[in-house]
Parts: sequence; structure tokens; C-alpha cells
Amino acid sequence: MAKRDQHVVPSTKGGWAVRRTGADRASKLFQTQEEAIRHGRELAKKEKSGLYVHRKDGTIRSRDSYGHDAYPPKEGK
Repeated sequence: MAKRDQHVVPSTKGGWAVRRTGADRASKLFQTQEEAIRHGRELAKKEKSGLYVHRKDGTIRSRDSYGHDAYPPKEGK
């Protein structure tokens, strides 16, 4: 199955975009990063995938997982 993680990235048209891993185009554009994060989180939860939030320079600011982790935390830790 293809990776369906969602990325909140700066848009070349201004504002912020939500784009799936490997996609050429954004699924939706937003004026604020907060709006884009909300939408990206909904998609990630629905698809049981990850959400990556990027800074304006493109580096990753935060990452959340809403699905099947490749390396889940060990019990009791």
C-alpha cells in the first residue's frame, strides 16, 4: 500500500497547502497554517496515516501519527 501521509507545506501561491506524500499538487490551500494543520489532521486520522507540519523554510516542525506505526512504543515505557 502506498504511503498516504499528509504534509502541511508553504504554498507557492501564498498561505499553506496540504499535500499527500508523493503528490504533485496540493489537495487544498489555506490562508493560515493553523487551518491547514486542522484539515491535514482530519485526513491523517481518516486514512490512519501520519501528519508532517513543515516550517516556511521547508524543514519539519512536527510529526504526528494516527495509524499503524512502523515502530510502536514498547509496553511499559
